[in-house]
Amino acid sequence: MAQNVNDSQAGGEMSFWGHLQALRSVLLRIAVVVVALAIGVFFIMPWFFDHVILWPCRADFPLYRALDFMQGEGRWMPDMGSSDFSIQLINIKLGTQLMTHFSSSLWVSLSVAFPLVVYMLWRFVSPGLYEKEKRGARKAFIFGNGMFYLGTLTGYFVVYPLALRFLSQYSLSEGISNQLTLDSYMDSFYTIVVSMGLVFELPLVAWMLGKMGLIDRSFFTRNRRYAIFGLLVLAALITPTSDIFTLTVVFIPLYGLWEFGAFLVC
Repeated sequence: MAQNVNDSQAGGEMSFWGHLQALRSVLLRIAVVVVALAIGVFFIMPWFFDHVILWPCRADFPLYRALDFMQGEGRWMPDMGSSDFSIQLINIKLGTQLMTHFSSSLWVSLSVAFPLVVYMLWRFVSPGLYEKEKRGARKAFIFGNGMFYLGTLTGYFVVYPLALRFLSQYSLSEGISNQLTLDSYMDSFYTIVVSMGLVFELPLVAWMLGKMGLIDRSFFTRNRRYAIFGLLVLAALITPTSDIFTLTVVFIPLYGLWEFGAFLVC
């Protein structure tokens, strides 16, 4: 790596403790930005919760309207044609709504601040990179941020509403009614949406490994059968339940990411 520009200006190489102090300063600034943003989000969270987070609970959600031709009994296929679909969440713990208010504000602020957080970390390490490495890192920054948000949008608009609609309608017995708690809803929401954002970084990882010469396109051809098994396991970890429908909904975009990663590797 090239010598840190700031170090040169200081007249010598920065010590380990100097680097640690600089990293601590960067992390402190990141924490201040995230907390300040979370405080702002906290005040608009009631509106955001009703119109965004709880939107998949209503029949006017875009995916439901697009797939309203799908008619099912709920057991094996979700019924998307029902115009009176709605889910009313219940709360069974005294402090859950307040804690959800706090946690949702934090998660939203982290998602919004994600590019800024990565950029601040990039500013910390960039002085120690060669110019060629900096150009590659800039491409990775733009591509990685784009894929993260594409993944979260896929999780929110496709994967989570399909899983929610199927599982909320599924019935083992007519004597059992489905009542969804706030805890259960939010746990599944966070797991699917955030996980999809993270796994959409797989093509970026493949591209970086290809640039480093660690893998080539033949790697994907040789290991495709193992990848299918591994992606099925990953899809099972992401989904809140083990039903085949939800597993398939998650697996399809994951496999698409695998093939996209193969396309990016020379």
